[in-house]
Amino acid sequence: MPSISKENYLKAIFIGNRADKKPLTTTEIASRLEISNAATSEMARKLADSGLIKYEKYKGLRLTKKGERIAVNVIRRHRLWELFLLKVLKLNWAEVHDEAEKLEHISSEKLIDKIDEFLNYPKFDPHGEPIPDKNGELPNLPKTIKLSETEIGKEYFVIKVDDSSNELMNYLTKIGLKLYEKIKVADKLKFDNSVIIMLKSKQINLSKKVAESIFVSESSINLSRN
Repeated sequence: MPSISKENYLKAIFIGNRADKKPLTTTEIASRLEISNAATSEMARKLADSGLIKYEKYKGLRLTKKGERIAVNVIRRHRLWELFLLKVLKLNWAEVHDEAEKLEHISSEKLIDKIDEFLNYPKFDPHGEPIPDKNGELPNLPKTIKLSETEIGKEYFVIKVDDSSNELMNYLTKIGLKLYEKIKVADKLKFDNSVIIMLKSKQINLSKKVAESIFVSESSINLSRN
């Protein structure tokens, strides 16, 4: 079984490859994991020697099939734990990420399968990210765009939010924004690229940075695997 640090690298590469649609550089991975470029390059060599990634200098990092299986399994554990902590233990969505980071590395497959069954085989975690099933398959998300890229006057459903910042998650909680909520884009200010939305008859002004961290779709999603 890979070490915790190796699992974190593989997870970061998988998520980064999917988000950016291209191999990630060691500099990008270092930024995601908040570690030095030298440490990242050293780990990349170890992962390549173990057959977990394909690594060519200046060409970025890609997971092998073996590395991808491990990464998807870690992501499954993480996202199921996030949902369990929110639904069962009633932590808020700003708290679950850090706790799941610890639990994902120490959970047996039997326990994770039981959590999956208890939660009725959910498709998405508390932040809208897809949860891989037992076979490693991820549910499809509808096509999403950043809230900052929306059109004035149109209605959208909130599908996903960037959970990398607890401060952001706490702010979204404060203003009452939740996943799968319907919002209307009332206006966009050219002065600072902020977005004004209508949420349950309440007008809210969101900064460009916040709007770029919220992903929306014109259609809602089916949350059940069945």
